[in-house]
Amino acid sequence: MLDRIRVDYSMTAPFLDDRDWAGAQAGAVRALATLEDGRGPGAAYLGWLRYPETVAGAELEGIEQIAREVREEAEALVVVGIGGSYLGARAVIECFGHAFSHLQAQEGRRRPQVVFAGQNLSSSYLEGLLEALERKSFYVNVISKSGTTTEPGLAFRLLRRILLDRYGREGAARRILSTTDGRKGALRALSEREGYRTFVIPDDIGGRYSVLTPVGLLPMAVAGVPPEEVLAGARSMIAPCAVKELLQNPAALYAAGRDLLWRKGYHTEILVAYDPRLQSFAEWWKQLFGESEGKEGKGIFPASAVFTTDLHSLGQWIQEGPRTIFETLLHVEDEAGSLRVPEDPDARDELEYLAGRAWTDIQQQAAAGTRLAHHQGGVPVFSLEVPRLSPYHLGQLIYFFEKACGISGTLLGVNPFDQPGVEAYKQNVFALLGKPGTEQAAAQLAALMRAVPKGKVV
Repeated sequence: MLDRIRVDYSMTAPFLDDRDWAGAQAGAVRALATLEDGRGPGAAYLGWLRYPETVAGAELEGIEQIAREVREEAEALVVVGIGGSYLGARAVIECFGHAFSHLQAQEGRRRPQVVFAGQNLSSSYLEGLLEALERKSFYVNVISKSGTTTEPGLAFRLLRRILLDRYGREGAARRILSTTDGRKGALRALSEREGYRTFVIPDDIGGRYSVLTPVGLLPMAVAGVPPEEVLAGARSMIAPCAVKELLQNPAALYAAGRDLLWRKGYHTEILVAYDPRLQSFAEWWKQLFGESEGKEGKGIFPASAVFTTDLHSLGQWIQEGPRTIFETLLHVEDEAGSLRVPEDPDARDELEYLAGRAWTDIQQQAAAGTRLAHHQGGVPVFSLEVPRLSPYHLGQLIYFFEKACGISGTLLGVNPFDQPGVEAYKQNVFALLGKPGTEQAAAQLAALMRAVPKGKVV
């Protein structure tokens, strides 16, 4: 068996047939070539295609060195970032973390907890974080190309002030790690002025494709996830995802299948996992595809669910709701865990027939039964077969989705590497907050708000 992820598309039939796949071959190969040759829109942001092969050993050594320092000296690392500046790192870290670490004794803790800030504007969230950090030794890793994004910028101001007050200018500088542009931007200027140790976000890699750069690798290393293993997994997918035959290239096959389903009216994709540790990975996936494809009135809406939990809330809608959805199942073949169902004939819960069965086996059968039920109910299902949850295989999964997203966006006819729509809300917020230079926009917004009919409140 290949030690890499594979795409099982057998349950996309009968919704997609052999003629569909044959007809998709030429377009998928063209999209793949357009992407790899750098001839499509957004070609200046294709550095992620080869980054796992070209990342310098010295850079990885520097990441590991600082990660060791943080592990030795800190009880927490606060990662400050939003969107692609934190989602990828969080996805990987939570996949290999302990769901109940907050209940475990803190004495003798082997590594600091990695926590996140700057991904929202909630005062209560930040107040809770500051309360938790009050008596803890912590470092901050601020991640931003520009240093001027509102949410992380404000959170960093707050955390920087605390470090300055607690440790002084020199001590704070030692505890602030910045991941930013190599040459320009407000955070780069501040880092150089204050002497922060810095890591570079490559110019040719956008935020949501940056998890395999220092953006994700440094927090991973602090959390004890080996960056080299993640990168090795990503490297192992470069060749398979470059094959010029649709049905032999997993990324092209998945991208083409999504495009075929989109054109047949399946406009929502649900990424399904059976392990709660993959919930944050689904959040990263949603940003990757949502921000890359949702343009010009096009794009599949990315949703996610964790089964069997969400089968008790969304299951009815998935089974019998509008037939505009398809599923992509993250199926982990070798589930870890030794737990078995105990015998308890006195329970009278009608579950004694499962006594002695492995929990992992029960979960696998639940996945198989659910996939079959949804398929019979009219839902096309892709299954991504993941050999096991390891840093190596998660690196494979990250690269696979990045490559598939680039191909899929190209097939759709949009630029998969920009996000013009994100600026609309930002400009409104700047104007409403009174940012200098937005006076005219603020006046226009005020007029629009005055024009909204009054009294329509119940």
